[in-house]
Amino acid sequence: MDFDTPPQLQIDTGDHGPIVRLSGQWTALALALDEQKGGVGRKIRQLTHVHAHEWDLSGIERLDHSGGQALWRVWGRQWPAAVRLTDMQRQIFDRIAALDAQYEKPDKPERIDIATALGFAIFRFLHHMTEGIILFGSVIVDAFHVLRGARRFPLSDVSANVFSAGARALPITALVGFLIGIVLSYLSSQQLRMFGASTYIVNVLGLTIIRELGPVLAAILVAGRSGSAITAQIGVMRVTEELDAMQVMGIPHSLRLVFPRVIALAIAMPLLVLWTDIIALLGGAMAAHFALDIDMTLFVHQLPNVVPIRNVWIGLLKGVVFGMLIALTGCHFGFRIKPNSQSLGEGTTSSVVASITVVILADAVFAIMFQRVGLR
Repeated sequence: MDFDTPPQLQIDTGDHGPIVRLSGQWTALALALDEQKGGVGRKIRQLTHVHAHEWDLSGIERLDHSGGQALWRVWGRQWPAAVRLTDMQRQIFDRIAALDAQYEKPDKPERIDIATALGFAIFRFLHHMTEGIILFGSVIVDAFHVLRGARRFPLSDVSANVFSAGARALPITALVGFLIGIVLSYLSSQQLRMFGASTYIVNVLGLTIIRELGPVLAAILVAGRSGSAITAQIGVMRVTEELDAMQVMGIPHSLRLVFPRVIALAIAMPLLVLWTDIIALLGGAMAAHFALDIDMTLFVHQLPNVVPIRNVWIGLLKGVVFGMLIALTGCHFGFRIKPNSQSLGEGTTSSVVASITVVILADAVFAIMFQRVGLR
């Protein structure tokens, strides 16, 4: 291509004001070569301070998008008062103006005051609670139909979820429970030794782990592990449109997806709580043996005498309730996921946070309800 005609610029004086006349080739390559020579590029930058009455582009031999962008910036990203150009040049500037409008900076979001934000948060909480109650109601209806024999009990789905949520969680709950038992035993032994009450380490560990720490610790681990998995599984089914296919085929979501998971976690969680209690007490007994020189056999024989059996039943009951709450929360957030990857990640994160929060709230309710039960 011939570049013998570089971009040129001339300013004439008209009757109503300055007239800017352009000629030559206004392309990306021609402008770059001319910029190296210090030619028209410097004049273009100077034109930002010149209030031209008319622009004459009829003398331009060739104009591409780069040249048009340079002139569009000089014009202040808007059409000048008077411009003379060809139809092809007008099409180029029309495309530049359309793209400029498309990528225009969005308006700043409206600021929301504290009272309005609090109101929105309350309404969102009530909305989640309403949907959770509806989901729990559907589980009760499905259980009623299964007991009547109107629906077949999904044994394979329940057993698969018991295995994934229960059996596969045994190693992590054992490890964390064992370490928590050691830490709690060492911290308690330092205080008890100061008052000469070393033997009360059995009371502290037994009551704390069996009644509170065991159920809550197992529930938090299951919420982070199985609760997120439930949400992700249902979310993937939403993304791949499997939920829509089930609805078209007349397969109820609650019976096939929610009911098996709720029943499975209601079965697996008490067993995990019992497992976590045993391992945590074992770790606490070992730490008490090294820290306070308390024989582990004495620890085992004294534990049933200082911790009433009702605390064990309270812990198992917490496991059942925590498991159902985790499953319902995971399914609730799974069904709310939209068919895109971003919503899948956000929904999984929200599910874990909400599950842990619900578990702690439920534990507080249990503490108030059973404050006079199992304590001497």
